[in-house]
Amino acid sequence: MGKHLAHTFVSRARQASAVAGPGSIVVDVVIVGAGFAGMYMLHRLREVGFSALVLEAGSGVGGTWHWNRYPGARCDVESMQYSYQFSDELQQEWDWTEKYATQPEILRYANHVADRFDLRRDIRFNVRVEAAQFDDDRGSWLLTSENGERFFATYCVMATGCLSAVNRARIDGLESFKGKVYHTGEWPQEGVDFSGQRVAVIGTGSSAIQAIPIIAEQAASLYVFQRTPNYTVPAHNAPLDARHRQAVKDRYRDFRDEAKQSFAGIHFRYNPESAVEVSEQRRREEFEARWACGGVTFMGAFSDLLFDRRANDAAAEFVRSKIRQIVEDPEVAEMLCPDNIIGCKRLCVDTGYYATFNRSNVRLIDVRESPIEGITAEGVGAGGMTYLVDAIVLATGFDAMTGALMRIDIRNGSDEALAEKWQHGPRAYLGLMISRFPNLFTITGPGSPSVLTNMLPSIEQHVEWIGDCLVHLRESGKKRIDATEEAERRWVEHVNEVAGGNLRSTCSSWYVGANIPGKPRVFMPYIGGFPAYVGKCEEIVARDYEGFAIT
Repeated sequence: MGKHLAHTFVSRARQASAVAGPGSIVVDVVIVGAGFAGMYMLHRLREVGFSALVLEAGSGVGGTWHWNRYPGARCDVESMQYSYQFSDELQQEWDWTEKYATQPEILRYANHVADRFDLRRDIRFNVRVEAAQFDDDRGSWLLTSENGERFFATYCVMATGCLSAVNRARIDGLESFKGKVYHTGEWPQEGVDFSGQRVAVIGTGSSAIQAIPIIAEQAASLYVFQRTPNYTVPAHNAPLDARHRQAVKDRYRDFRDEAKQSFAGIHFRYNPESAVEVSEQRRREEFEARWACGGVTFMGAFSDLLFDRRANDAAAEFVRSKIRQIVEDPEVAEMLCPDNIIGCKRLCVDTGYYATFNRSNVRLIDVRESPIEGITAEGVGAGGMTYLVDAIVLATGFDAMTGALMRIDIRNGSDEALAEKWQHGPRAYLGLMISRFPNLFTITGPGSPSVLTNMLPSIEQHVEWIGDCLVHLRESGKKRIDATEEAERRWVEHVNEVAGGNLRSTCSSWYVGANIPGKPRVFMPYIGGFPAYVGKCEEIVARDYEGFAIT
């Protein structure tokens, strides 16, 4: 940083401190969240000469990988792709050990990044942000923590994550249960040993599908309470072959560039064929090959799986046939067979999930037919029976995309609350900014590809866009940027229009907020694909930040 620029920052900080009062902290940018988004945002801002501070509710870095420590927690994107690419040196020096990295390994990676780039000195841990208020006169944000600490910044970046606000199940009598209650999204750091215990797992989403096989190996008995069965494909996880790992490293740049051209930002073999136009034998061969390979790229077997119901039905029936082959009890197998659109919810990736229901100590309870009536001091009541248990695991997911933002009292200069603006569903421009909330950025917010893509490239694209935007403001002698309401309206309409042509928007899922009672049903992520979205962002910048008011 040049002497003049450094002097400007020091002078600005002194002026702001005088206004903010003693004990307040003043920086150019406050970042909320120290997950992969917040860490890279801090590093990027340092590179371009801005002072920044990260506020993190947890005791360490890693975001979702700090909190989700449940048994079997593992990424569903291959480890060689679920990693930063902003540093060639970092890519070359870190060696992943498995095809799909476990939570402990990903958390070690996050800590390695924090140490390597000396990020911790600008991160405040155990600080949960309670409120954020914009001051029109001062042109700055005031963030207040639960402990009353005050932080002032010209810009605020919300790196709060898409799946970080846990959905605590509202079940009558839960507080009366005498045993231990755990949520997969808030797992104890010291871990949990279920050996010899009677355990209930409520929910069969992605977290449960990963945890259930491990808990079943420990527990004396395991009751799985399922409302809606989920599609899951095998991971076929294995140690990474050193030759394969090096082969990827030798061409990492090209590998990453090729991945960015795919719809989901993931490097995989995409089949342009139509499932309805090929023979039944050809369909079967392709589905078998994808099943043998494993992973979420199963949905790339044919180009029309998410656009033509006939193609989707073929894929869904293939997976159901696999369930019936794996699960020995025909009645249990049918209970595990979903009857909805495959890929409508995020496709799960498992290790031994369906086979777990062949164990004598595991019982599946269908609560769609016999809903949970309540929880007593001794166990779970459903279908007129009480299942006596020592521990309950709530695998009830998250208030996705908007939950973490809505749990902070975010207000603009007119004292309008974000919760008020979003009462009928989230509205944002590119998932990056929200009109009438100036100088507030969101990383992978609603209206961006985010959860429909490999999150790391999506995060990096957002971080770099925000960093470049702040440099542009500084070089233009401007300090304030806001999305226009017209641009926001047009983008929301575009997001809805694109979603309308995809089968994913036709059913209940957390993509539309269906798992949260009372939440408006809006398809929240942008389903047009990573390349199209990046192209739109670049086009807007080339048109002098079209759709943004810069003053």
